[in-house]
Amino acid sequence: MDKTFWHKQIMDFFVRNFDVRQEKEDELDTMESIRKGIEFKGTNLWVLIFATFVASLGLNTNSTAVIIGAMLISPLMGPIMGFGLGLGISDFDLIKRSFRNFATATVFSVCTSTLYFLISPISEAQSELLARTQPTVYDVLIAFFGGLAGIVASSTKSKGNVIPGVAIATALMPPLCTAGFGLASGNLYYFFGAFYLYFINTVFISLATYLVVRLLKYPKKVFLDKQRERIVTRYVGIIVFFTIVPSLFLSYNLIRSSYFNERVRTFITEELVFPNTQILSKAITDTSEKKEVKVVLIGQTVPDEMIANAKAKMAKYGLNGVHLIVQQGFGQEATDINELKSLLMQDLYKNSEEVLRTQTIKIDSLKRQVDKYQSYERLTSELMPEMKVLFPFVVEASCSHTYIMDAETARPDTVMLVYLKSNAKVKEAERKKITEWLSARVEVKNIKLLIE
Repeated sequence: MDKTFWHKQIMDFFVRNFDVRQEKEDELDTMESIRKGIEFKGTNLWVLIFATFVASLGLNTNSTAVIIGAMLISPLMGPIMGFGLGLGISDFDLIKRSFRNFATATVFSVCTSTLYFLISPISEAQSELLARTQPTVYDVLIAFFGGLAGIVASSTKSKGNVIPGVAIATALMPPLCTAGFGLASGNLYYFFGAFYLYFINTVFISLATYLVVRLLKYPKKVFLDKQRERIVTRYVGIIVFFTIVPSLFLSYNLIRSSYFNERVRTFITEELVFPNTQILSKAITDTSEKKEVKVVLIGQTVPDEMIANAKAKMAKYGLNGVHLIVQQGFGQEATDINELKSLLMQDLYKNSEEVLRTQTIKIDSLKRQVDKYQSYERLTSELMPEMKVLFPFVVEASCSHTYIMDAETARPDTVMLVYLKSNAKVKEAERKKITEWLSARVEVKNIKLLIE
């Protein structure tokens, strides 16, 4: 009797506190609300384009606040949840419409971000952008639980601010903009890495939506034609299979990779610590053909016996079959300066070969800027003799590239600044003549002329 009583009390407690069906919204209203958010045309499409520009600006300027704002604006969640709903209620037309609009949104977002990064004067890859190029198992968990929160909230009367929060947490817009940056800069590593993260988020949000729709027993679409019902059921089953299997495969690979990296990190931290020696860099290769850990040491040379002893302990960390390479010789022996510089760069940028390519892009950008400033020096030298003939009162001249900001609009403007020193007072007509001549001579319309 007591056992039955307590069992009932416990069950009542869980039902009272965890049963989402108590606040469940009318199923037809929920489905209609999700359907409305699927379409990408007119207002929705323009909002998406503007959100893409905002997110690209945030990634470009490394502003977390701007990126969060773009994620709040973006309507990308609509077709993804619509896809999961379509799978859950066996509505093949909804699945097709969601996929079509999802593809439209993806293409427009990537094209918009690519266009922005092609014309943006900032070509460096900032930390916010780099963070979207290497997905981890945590991205899988965030997308899945974020998707669960989104569909559960959408199914209840008290929706609150869950959907905007899910949009921020799952971060659909930043990976798309990062993919656009990859295309604009010709960096396919960034493009595929970011698109992989976007694919993970999409799959797991859809999967979470599908599972909740089935769990809450949403009514499936009714078919008058039984033959068509069988065909649709078969197609939906195939799509569900090809949604779940890749998600399991992605999860397994990311978990295995994270676990392997953690074991390597623990091994290096505990077994490759030697007095008067520091770890300069480490590189991990984890493929089906090759499992290798390469560590570069700098400082006092470590005896081969100590390294061999460390290798013998790899099995203890679950690193059987992993090849350990320890490079040293940068202490007392002769140092290859170029190799040392390369290794220092690898360590500084977390041993990522791709980030080294980013560093090269940054150097090229700086070179172009230096060349621009040097070109103005040459331009001043070329213009001075001509000015002396055309405007004899000019005794000094200087040309430079600068930014001018309007105090009211706070909008910056790029101008060519020309400073002249005159030995006589220059009239307004003469000033205008100088400006027109400079504009025609250097083929620059926006010129700011200062005469002293």
